[in-house]
Amino acid sequence: MPPLLVRACRREPVERTPVWYMRQAGRCLAEYRELRERYGILEMARNPELCARVTAMPVTRLGVDAAVLYADIMLPLDGMGVPFHIEPDVGPIVERPVRTPSDVAALRFVAAEEATPYLFTAIRELRRSLPAEIALIGFAGAPFTLASYLIEGRPSRDLARTKALLFGEPVLWDGLMTALTDVLGRYLRAQVEAGADVIQLFDSWAGALSADDYARAVLPYSRRVLAQVSGVPRIHFATGNPEIVALLADAPCEVVSVDWRIGLADAWSRVGDRGIQGNLDPAMCLAPFDVVAARARAILADAAGRPGHIFNLGHGVLAGTEADTLARLAEIVRMETAVALV
Repeated sequence: MPPLLVRACRREPVERTPVWYMRQAGRCLAEYRELRERYGILEMARNPELCARVTAMPVTRLGVDAAVLYADIMLPLDGMGVPFHIEPDVGPIVERPVRTPSDVAALRFVAAEEATPYLFTAIRELRRSLPAEIALIGFAGAPFTLASYLIEGRPSRDLARTKALLFGEPVLWDGLMTALTDVLGRYLRAQVEAGADVIQLFDSWAGALSADDYARAVLPYSRRVLAQVSGVPRIHFATGNPEIVALLADAPCEVVSVDWRIGLADAWSRVGDRGIQGNLDPAMCLAPFDVVAARARAILADAAGRPGHIFNLGHGVLAGTEADTLARLAEIVRMETAVALV
C-alpha cells in the first residue's frame, strides 16, 4: 500500500490525516544543531550521508508521516555555472547576479544527475532505508522564486530589480524563466526517478505579485515545470497573497499548499477538486502549547474531514520552535483525526 501521505494527496480514503512540517529537517532538532556546529548547510546538503541522516531525523523524533529532503532551493544552480553561498542570518547570496541577456546566455545546462549527483544518491539511500509507510518528499524552488535570487543577488523585501525586469524587459524575463523551467523540470523528474514519492514546488515569493501579474508572467512557467513530472503527487505552494490561491490550482498538481492568510474552507472553495495542505502559522508554535493545540483543532474543524487534507504549517518551521511542540502537535492530528475519520 502507498504511504499515507501519497494516498491523501490523491484524495483516496485514509485512516487519518497525515502530518509533516515544512523545514522540519533542521534547526528545531538538537541532533541537527550539533551537526551544524561542524558543517555548513551546503556542505551537509552536498554530502549524501549527512543529507540522508538529517532528512530522516524528524520521522521518529516528531512522529511525522513524511521525510522531506534536506536540500536548498539553490542547488540546481550547481549545474548552471552560477556561484552562490549561504550567508548565516541572511540567506542565499549569488556572487554574480543574472540581469542581462549575456548573463542569461552564459547559463549552463547539464543533466540533473551530473549537476547534483549527491542529491540523487541521498534519495536512493533514503528510499531504501525509510519505513515503507513514510513518504519521501522531494522539492524545488519555483522558477519565479529562483529567478528572484538570481536577479537580486540576495534576499530582498521588495524584489525591486526582479519586478523591474518582469515588467520592463519581457523578452529577457522569458529567456531567464524558460531556462529555469527546463532545469527545474529535469531536476524534479530525476528526484522522482531516484525514489521521491511526492514532489513540492515552492514559490516562496510569488505572493509579492498581484494576481494578474502572477497569472501573466509567472504561472505559465510553473505550469510547465509541474507538467514535466508524472507518476507521483505534486504539491504546488506559494505564500503571501490569498488572491493567487485559485491560480495555484490552475496548474498540473494534486494538492495546493496554503499559508495562514486564508482559511481551509475558503481555500477549498477556490481550488475545487484538489487536496489542500496547511495551514498553521509557524509563529503559533512559539506560543504556549494550549494555544497551539486550540488553533490546530480549529484547522482540523475547518478541514471538516474533506478528502485530501494534509496538516502542515503555512510555511517553514521557525527558529526557536521546540521539537516537543511539533511532536505533540503531530500527536494531536494523529489521534483526533483517527477518531473522526473512522
